[in-house]
Amino acid sequence: MSRFFFNDRKQLVNDAIEGILISAPHGNLVKLDIDPAIRVVARSDWDKSRVAVISGGGSGHEPAHAGFVGKGMLTAAVCGDLFASPSVDAVLNAIVAVTGDRGCLLIVKNYTGDRLNFGLAAEKAKRYGLKVEMVIVADDIALPDNKQPRGIAGTALVHKIAGYAAEKGKSLSEVRDIAQQACENLWSLGVAMQTCNLPGSDDEGRIKKGHVELGLGIHGEPGASVVETQNSKAIIDTLVTPLKAQAGDGRFAVLINNLGGVSALEMALLTKELAHSALKESIAYLIGPAPLVSSLDMKGFSLSLLRLNETFERAINEPVETIGWQKPVVFAPLRTLAHSAIQDSVEFAPSENEQVAGLVAAATQTLIDLENRLNALDAKVGDGDTGSTFAQGAREIAQRLEEKQLPLNDVSRLLLLTGERLATVMGGSSGVLMSIFFTAAGQHLHEGKPLADALLRGLAQMKQYGGADLGDRTLIDALQPALESLQKGDIQAAAQAAKKGAEATASMQKAGAGRSSYVNKENLDGVTDPGAVAVAEVFAAMAKAKR
Repeated sequence: MSRFFFNDRKQLVNDAIEGILISAPHGNLVKLDIDPAIRVVARSDWDKSRVAVISGGGSGHEPAHAGFVGKGMLTAAVCGDLFASPSVDAVLNAIVAVTGDRGCLLIVKNYTGDRLNFGLAAEKAKRYGLKVEMVIVADDIALPDNKQPRGIAGTALVHKIAGYAAEKGKSLSEVRDIAQQACENLWSLGVAMQTCNLPGSDDEGRIKKGHVELGLGIHGEPGASVVETQNSKAIIDTLVTPLKAQAGDGRFAVLINNLGGVSALEMALLTKELAHSALKESIAYLIGPAPLVSSLDMKGFSLSLLRLNETFERAINEPVETIGWQKPVVFAPLRTLAHSAIQDSVEFAPSENEQVAGLVAAATQTLIDLENRLNALDAKVGDGDTGSTFAQGAREIAQRLEEKQLPLNDVSRLLLLTGERLATVMGGSSGVLMSIFFTAAGQHLHEGKPLADALLRGLAQMKQYGGADLGDRTLIDALQPALESLQKGDIQAAAQAAKKGAEATASMQKAGAGRSSYVNKENLDGVTDPGAVAVAEVFAAMAKAKR
């Protein structure tokens, strides 16, 4: 099945060009209104006082080629259908529309269709008295013995250098020569783990899982070889080795080009690998990672090396007004700033308090004993780990109690320490929520607030950050009424309020927060919320211990 957003396949390219022009940030692009089959994007600020630079080819390589039209790069781009060269008439109309007395340079990727259509259009344009030159980009090194290497992502660098020369007022022969010189100092190689998806076509699944194709074409043509790895370092090394052998020594600008379907995270990772590769001492500038010459949604990328000279270096750094060009950055190792780690730990002195110890023991043992029951409840409304999560936190506090490593005679420090430890040992959101509760309560108790008021303040902070409230079918439905009763000084009443609140969750038809909010009401019906049960049982145990 096709994986492609589109409306009318016949209008796809025209519709896409309209979208590109509408979103152009500089407002400097126009589509020549000639014929629906002739798709030419041109500079709206062009006055024919300098050499025109035109490129183009099949669509599907966006931002190439329309994305490179603008001051400092292309004067116009001729867009064919998906992966199909534009017609001779389309190229000819583009030449005639933007070329003045200074002449025109055509930059063509080395594919037979492009060479023929652009070449014939150039010859026809000469009959109109126009001066036209052409350079062929053949930067792909995937097939070393190929007499006609393909033109791939490095073409964007030729656009940039030729556009720079034209913008500086160079003659046609000078612009042609500098573009040709760029072609001769340019090498590219690509790799992909999935080929591109064409609109209306099924995914052929040619590349096996765990493999990549080295040197496949930007139209999805099979690669030169298959490599049995998807390891980022190994793949970068596989590209860098032949590129370095072809390019030799020198200072290079390296374009890391996303072929369309690689995530930004992966491109960043690949850039890191490049920074540590055998090329690291030779890279002067990095361009990207970004899509410059893509292949629809191909899950792959390419590297292009441009050997720099003084002119090329100035050219690639000159500002432009285009959609697709990426400003080069000076390549440098990772910069770090030494900084002392924050030790966010609660300072305390262990102390004894028999009554507090009894309450802590009752609470922790209750949660440990409830582990399987709470897990069973949670399996019906969540992911089945509530019991284990609470038991894990309880075991941590119980162990410290046994080792006499709790500030039992300083309840504010006890609450703060509990909050710190639960954030560390309890998993998921439960650990963070309980940590917020105990930490905020401990801070307010330290400021002199009564214990019940401090606990309610901790609950308020937990509600604020967690997003749940009374009636949302969470532990709050048991905890809030219990703490409100505790504020009146009666832990027995608090235990009864917690029990009543927990039981009420069984008849709540919809959960407003937590994992239960993703479960339909039929599965919730009659099932008590496990967190609320935990709260009710803990209060019951503490009430019993205090008798």
